[in-house]
Amino acid sequence: MHRTGHTLLLFVLLLFGMFPNAHASVANAPGANLEVSLITYGPGATYWERFGHDAIELRDSASGEAVDFNYGVFDFNESNFFLNFARGRMHYLMDAGYSELEQASYMQDGRSVTRQRLALNADQAAALRDFLLWNLRPENAGYNYDYYADNCTTRVRDALNHVLGGALKAQLAARAGGMTYRQQTARLMSAQPWLMLVMDLGLGPYADQPLNAWQESFLPMVLQAQLRDVHLDNGQPLLLGEHLLSPNRLEVPPATAPDLRLPLAFAGLLIAALIVTARRWWPTGYALLGTLYLLAAGLVGILLLVLWTLTAHHSAWANANLLLFNPLAFLLLPTLWRSRRGLAASRFIDGVLALQLLAALVAILLHLLPGVVQQNQPWLLLALPCWLALAWSLRRNN
Repeated sequence: MHRTGHTLLLFVLLLFGMFPNAHASVANAPGANLEVSLITYGPGATYWERFGHDAIELRDSASGEAVDFNYGVFDFNESNFFLNFARGRMHYLMDAGYSELEQASYMQDGRSVTRQRLALNADQAAALRDFLLWNLRPENAGYNYDYYADNCTTRVRDALNHVLGGALKAQLAARAGGMTYRQQTARLMSAQPWLMLVMDLGLGPYADQPLNAWQESFLPMVLQAQLRDVHLDNGQPLLLGEHLLSPNRLEVPPATAPDLRLPLAFAGLLIAALIVTARRWWPTGYALLGTLYLLAAGLVGILLLVLWTLTAHHSAWANANLLLFNPLAFLLLPTLWRSRRGLAASRFIDGVLALQLLAALVAILLHLLPGVVQQNQPWLLLALPCWLALAWSLRRNN
């Protein structure tokens, strides 16, 4: 969805109209000469490019000069970048670049490039240009990035909505969306399965709320598709035309999100079967396998707690997976190793096991409640067999 780096020189040139032939440039052209387009880039190969990207192109019909404005700049070299990323306080910037150079870089990467010409009148085009130039100023260019609610596409969408007098939001908010945040995330990240699983595990109920088309247009490709059915107040379509400038040469994301229930259910049953079998035939292997599961469950629980209590990642708050994976798992490790010698669990450990099984039952009941609930069936199907197998094995006397 983003690219790194920014061009300070272009900031200055745009802001002060210092392009060659400055008498006829995007910065000072009359609104009647400005052609406004939405440029949409398909998903890239790198994980942060999987959501796609977009930009607003302004073209001066008199001089032919064209500039792309986008909101997807971040800098790995920023002070405390990775700490801020972990805390959910990501700082992004608006940027601008000559359209030919900008679009050519995406074409070289094999990403699709599509231009949608918008039917803005002279006043709207000029107002959009003035806003973008104001927004491009160094003191205005930065913003706090949010993957779903405030990103490079929602900023483009909101700028267009503003010059259209709110017509874009009014029409898109009245339409139902096609997927949830979770489904769109899993669909687009499916090319990196382990990262997809980690993200799905970390998303809370926020990611499962029903979306309207306005909310779902946080994605460039969704916004591109939705604009095809938007009309101006006079009934004219917003789009004057759509042109595929460069086809996609990379792997295309699937149309729907992968169903994780069957593979995770199979994994849960396999782990449980191995625990039960090893408990009888290979005590040391049983202890090692149980240790791996308990360490993973405890560490995941700590991470989910940190995301909820110490970060601004609101899409990860109140995660019901905490009932399945939590630091209680660490308390079971000493008993696990003693059990391989035939020693039964203490009453305290019996209580811990009962508490963990009760938490899993609560997770199931929460999932069955009517209304918007967290769609964590895959993780329920993974965790339940494992906890039942561990509870049986820890309480079993040789």
